[in-house]
Amino acid sequence: MESNNHTYQLLDGKKTSGELKQEIAQEVKEIVSLGYKAPHLAAILVGHDGGSETYVASKMKTCEELGFKSSLIRYEPDVTQEELLREIDKMNKDEDLDGFIIQLPLPKHIDEQKIIEAVDPTKDVDGFHPINVGKTSIGLPSFVSATPAGILELLKRYNIETKGKRCVILGRSNIVGKPMAQLMMLKQYPGDATVTVCHSGTKDLKEITREADIIIAAMGSPKFVTADMVKQGAVIVDVGTTRVKDDTTKSGFKLTGDVDFENVAPKCSYITPVPGGVGPMTIISLMRNTLISARQRRGLAPKH
Repeated sequence: MESNNHTYQLLDGKKTSGELKQEIAQEVKEIVSLGYKAPHLAAILVGHDGGSETYVASKMKTCEELGFKSSLIRYEPDVTQEELLREIDKMNKDEDLDGFIIQLPLPKHIDEQKIIEAVDPTKDVDGFHPINVGKTSIGLPSFVSATPAGILELLKRYNIETKGKRCVILGRSNIVGKPMAQLMMLKQYPGDATVTVCHSGTKDLKEITREADIIIAAMGSPKFVTADMVKQGAVIVDVGTTRVKDDTTKSGFKLTGDVDFENVAPKCSYITPVPGGVGPMTIISLMRNTLISARQRRGLAPKH
């Protein structure tokens, strides 16, 4: 795309996830044609949070498109922690289930970490269990958290050079920031980068981001990254999706990223849009994790 005499290319998550969908659907057909059951993914949804409802609906729809079996277990917001733990125990033992997720955030009275740790790591397709997190950090085969896995796949499909590059990650959450930093440091492609993690306690942030060849913004702060924070030719991955009031849209809000796209894009070589960038890649990575689990459970060799 042309803007201010500078051409940037979109890291198109929608298009890339579409290609991955075809590849996964093909693999599911092969598994079923060999006489095995299709992969089965389940989700637990507590309460009626708008964002969570949208995400889960999208995940279930994707399962259908890929030929997966899917199940959705709903609970009211006042569900007890014990009840939830009993359901997780049942799912851990369910031989028919290849993977399951608990849609976060959970209501305040429930200990999120306790819930995450109750999931059998071999069914933890979200990649949140400490065992999977630990394996990811030292480069062992594991379920990699879906958003970082999706970002890596996007960098790979667009042949973005990462070796020796300066990569700045904005945000230190357990779901994106930390695993992303670990993965970009690993001696592999995409990776082998020089990684700096910045957060709310970082001083001289602008000086740091201006040095970055790659910026991965995952702070949940709309339009936080401005043009004066970015050097010419940088690669920008925007993980932010904040609902911002907008009277011009039918829903009354629009999804806004952590990057001021309009003003930053002209300086970039590559940039992800919001929506249509990291979001679709997250969902497809969750599906790929489920497929990996399904292959393992059926004694089929992994496909790369």
